[in-house]
Amino acid sequence: MNKEDYKYIGRRVIREDAADKVRGAYDYLADSLPQDTLVGVPLLSSQPNALVKNIDASEAEKIEGVVVLTFRDAPENKYNSGEWFPGQNDFRDESILTGHARHVGDRIALVLADDEKTARRALSKIKVEYEPLPVVADIEKAEEMAHFLHEDGEESFPGKLRYGDVEAAFAAAAHIESDVVCTQKIHHAALEPHCVLAIPRPEKVIELHTPCQIIFGVQHAVAQVLPLPLSKIRVVKANMGGTFGGKQECVFEPLCAWAAWKLRRPVFITTDRGETIAATRTRAAARGRVTTALDAGGRIIGRKFEILMDAGAYLTGTKKVMMVMGKKASRLYRVPALSYEGRVVRTSTTPAGACRGYGSPQIHTITEIHTDLMCRRLGLDPLRFRLDNLVHDGDKDLGGASDIGRARVIECLREGAERFGWCECREPVTSADGRFVTAAGFACCTHGNGYYKTAYHDVTRMSLRILEDGSAILRTAIHELGSGSITALAQIVAEVTGIDVSRVTVTEGDTTFSSYDVGCQASRVIYVCGECARLVSEKAVKLLCTKASELYDAAAELRGGRLVAGDKEIGLGEVVRDIMRKTRCSIDVSCEHAPESNPASFGVHFAQITADKLTGLVKVGRYLAVHDVGQSINRNFVEGQIYGGVQMGIGMALCEELDYGADGMPKADNFDKYHMVNAPDMPEVEVMLIEDEEPGGPYGAKSIGEICTVPVAAAVVNAVNRALGTSLTELPLTPAKIAAAAKRQ
Repeated sequence: MNKEDYKYIGRRVIREDAADKVRGAYDYLADSLPQDTLVGVPLLSSQPNALVKNIDASEAEKIEGVVVLTFRDAPENKYNSGEWFPGQNDFRDESILTGHARHVGDRIALVLADDEKTARRALSKIKVEYEPLPVVADIEKAEEMAHFLHEDGEESFPGKLRYGDVEAAFAAAAHIESDVVCTQKIHHAALEPHCVLAIPRPEKVIELHTPCQIIFGVQHAVAQVLPLPLSKIRVVKANMGGTFGGKQECVFEPLCAWAAWKLRRPVFITTDRGETIAATRTRAAARGRVTTALDAGGRIIGRKFEILMDAGAYLTGTKKVMMVMGKKASRLYRVPALSYEGRVVRTSTTPAGACRGYGSPQIHTITEIHTDLMCRRLGLDPLRFRLDNLVHDGDKDLGGASDIGRARVIECLREGAERFGWCECREPVTSADGRFVTAAGFACCTHGNGYYKTAYHDVTRMSLRILEDGSAILRTAIHELGSGSITALAQIVAEVTGIDVSRVTVTEGDTTFSSYDVGCQASRVIYVCGECARLVSEKAVKLLCTKASELYDAAAELRGGRLVAGDKEIGLGEVVRDIMRKTRCSIDVSCEHAPESNPASFGVHFAQITADKLTGLVKVGRYLAVHDVGQSINRNFVEGQIYGGVQMGIGMALCEELDYGADGMPKADNFDKYHMVNAPDMPEVEVMLIEDEEPGGPYGAKSIGEICTVPVAAAVVNAVNRALGTSLTELPLTPAKIAAAAKRQ
């Protein structure tokens, strides 16, 4: 089928939930609690590293209906909240409540009452006595101080990747260049704070409703705390008000399940913004040294990475993030020999974990800032250098991962540079008074499409039933995070079957009734789950046509949502009813899909900024985002993801940071001190898509949701450095840093 013949693929289909969300009529988890629910608020540590000597909850418990559960009541089972499947065997250092508070925001008790107001009033009456311990705030000293934070004796969690003859490459190099780039801890800033509902059911079943990203991961985590088999733990994906990775790991779900199980009452744990910032997850901070060996012609012949990452108080999934960074390092440029050495340390700060891009923003920020600075020092053209070194269509990944696939990163760079007018705006322009400088920068990036050829399995199963009125239900275990996944899958079903997209219903995950799925992670939903939706739709159409051919004694096929059999044209609903009555067969099929490839998605972003040398303020003006997406399923959603990704990336470059003092105390506990890029500060973002269908994806589609934030910070930082002639490498580039650097020039 030609692209021009698509009815739904690539079209701007409006989401069915859009109107309710705009009107504020959409129900989230907090809007639909059972009548007898106890509302719980966590008692969080006010100390960065301390033993809890005593908790006095006597005044709180005098309030009618209040229950206080402390770490003394809770099981001591250790688990890893970043583990999503039995047998992954990630290092376990976390418990649902703790008497050793390892960061400001650590969970030491849970206060429950009939409503949130009462619970918070009771919370304010609890007195906690601490015995302070030395604070581990400096990642450079974290290993030598590890015993103060954890009793397990683990100083750090190392990991290595290596291929090619690195020593020979560096020995033969005409040029060797090195830079250190630091990226910061970042808050996800989802509109909806963290919450979860747990309900004890008959027959020893615990049921959780949670706006999470991996229902089967929640099920696994709860099984580490409660003495229940997986079959007795039901997890239902609730309507979600945003995540960006912050709800990928289990933060409050095991605690909520245990409290409900213990009290035999439904329990709803809720948090405010300050609690979400302090007690949930952050983007992991990284300090990275990258050293590049070049030949005389400016070709990369070897690269070395030394990465130190801050996991915060608990390991969570940060080692996974660190290792993924290393794997991404070989999928953007042709690097014949590579050495990657990483270490993850724990500090007295909020735990890190998954965050949009899962390590890609950190590693590409490090490499792309380094690449620009290296080119400047060596007198190389940064555009020409990248064109000479970027991966090509069909390249192998020398690191052992899946082949690169249909790579269109060179087209992204060439066509983007022409659209943006790079050659015309590459040189800085200074205002007449010398105060303002305008300049441009760009950065390239890559990201994946699932888990194929990694340490983790990737499989999903869906079923599709065409109903008696000709509508359809696609039963899935996916998670709608706000990105439009449900509508995109409905478009795929509609394209295959011809059923109007408004008559296709797509369900979300429920561990009791859904087949297994790895979860909404690793940019796999469109490429992997979308392909499963296409395959199961084709299977349903095949069954329908086979049964109809037998029933009507003529070759049957679907055309535009109607069945044509011989000289008959019959409505789809009537056909289904005939088949059910006369052949006793329903049109209900299932399909399991495990991908056989994991191609790379690519992007190149161009940013033009104006820097005020006096105040250090930076305004991002023109912005062009070019992406190799294979094929857009819904153009609105693709553009929306890119707009949001640019907003997050500019914040990473210029203002967003969860900073801590030497005493381990956080400097931001709300949005009054955690600064983000707001709508008036956003540039007009132009989107340019390179659509060359990728085999293995539905209609050739591949991912966009995470990659669109990956190159932004580097593009903006490169523009600032180009404007001011600086070599700033410590993010975010706050006004104070920029003004000081400009003054030194």
